[in-house]
Amino acid sequence: MLAGAESRLTAAVRAAGAEVTVVDTGATQALLDAVAGHGTAVWLAGPTGDESLARELGLRLAREPGLAELELMYGSWDPPGARLLDAVEVMDRLASPGGDPWKRAQTHRSLAGFLLEECYEAYDAISDDDTDALREELGDVLLQVLLHARLAENLPEGERWNVDDVAGVLVDKMVRRNPHVFAGGEAGTLEEIEANWERIKRTEKARASVLDGIALSQPALALAAKILERAGRVGLVVPPPLADSQVDPESRLGASLLATVAAARATGLDAEAALRRTTLAYADAVRAAERAARH
Repeated sequence: MLAGAESRLTAAVRAAGAEVTVVDTGATQALLDAVAGHGTAVWLAGPTGDESLARELGLRLAREPGLAELELMYGSWDPPGARLLDAVEVMDRLASPGGDPWKRAQTHRSLAGFLLEECYEAYDAISDDDTDALREELGDVLLQVLLHARLAENLPEGERWNVDDVAGVLVDKMVRRNPHVFAGGEAGTLEEIEANWERIKRTEKARASVLDGIALSQPALALAAKILERAGRVGLVVPPPLADSQVDPESRLGASLLATVAAARATGLDAEAALRRTTLAYADAVRAAERAARH
């Protein structure tokens, strides 16, 4: 095998037991000499595809028919992320004609609840420190991402997009918001990095309010904490409504809960996490009572 330069590909091929010779000059002739000497020669193209070599070789073979036959093959040394291509291919088959009727019948809206459910299950795995379960649950989250992207390919012309568009937006965003990694900027402290991230985000998104962009479908206690945090970030002091000033029982309860979240935030506590922890402990007590009643 011949190559124009050392690369991850040449290293991987050598690790698999094959011999690779790096050709510094005269690549076309070296390749043709190898064909003449061995009958077959393999050229490991670099990341850019070695366009100049391909052009020169093509012209040479056009001028001298019968000199050699050229066959182009695509290969991979399975870099990190290679199985993502398999996942995309599997999802494409499932959501294409002749695939899975259930997946083909879904819409972004019909899948919304499943996406939340899978994220919650991943959250549970993290809470349980169960990394094996987390690996599986993240796969289920990925399934939702791939299915949404595949369904978007069926949108009307001008509206459709695909998984590459999703990945492309993500890559561009990561590069843009991490100039300390990709643009030679200063890393600074974690606080400075977070502040720079927020500054870049503000320049990207023209928002009329500090509350714009908050996920309104998140659990109510977490939503309340996020709104209080955003308001506090810019120094806004807006007192929560007083429970006694509300006219109906539901509004009084809501005001009381919001006041509780505000008080928890003032003392550095997470109201959502606290209620979750206490509720799960209560669930354990209910199960214990059930076992006791059976005996």
